[in-house]
Amino acid sequence: MRVLSERIAAAIEAVIDVVGKATAWIALAMIALVAVNVVLRYSASIGSVWAQELEWHLLAALIMLGMSHALQRGDDVRVDLFYGRYGAAARWRVDLASIALLLMMAVLLGWLSLGYVAQSWSVGERSPDPGGIPWRWAVKGLIPLGFGLIALHAVAAGLRLLARRPARGGADA
Repeated sequence: MRVLSERIAAAIEAVIDVVGKATAWIALAMIALVAVNVVLRYSASIGSVWAQELEWHLLAALIMLGMSHALQRGDDVRVDLFYGRYGAAARWRVDLASIALLLMMAVLLGWLSLGYVAQSWSVGERSPDPGGIPWRWAVKGLIPLGFGLIALHAVAAGLRLLARRPARGGADA
């Protein structure tokens, strides 16, 4: 069972790694777009609603697709005021509770966003600004996708955590 859990976790993590690497390219594209927009705006007084909205769409993609990869790599911010003093069993329980809460929140937020995205898609929502991006529904579609990736990360992290459960009856159990 442990080997199967490790394989499932590794497969999930491989998918999240691929998405994370693609997200790095989105970040590069966003940086280039912002630089070009700034240079054109201040050197030639040229601006575009479409290009400015594209910056926001890329930022949304960066955040929604990059969150799971950041969590997987441990790049999230933690406050270990008490956690560092806990024994192995107590840290394991805190980690398990944290992963369970993360999974519940990701599933809940992903589920709740489906109606929001479906409504946007059904009306073909577009930018209200003249010259804006006509695919507002597409960027909203990243919401359930992003939370789905976070839920997958939580499943993989939970499987790995359960595989390294500390022995019962220890001093800090």
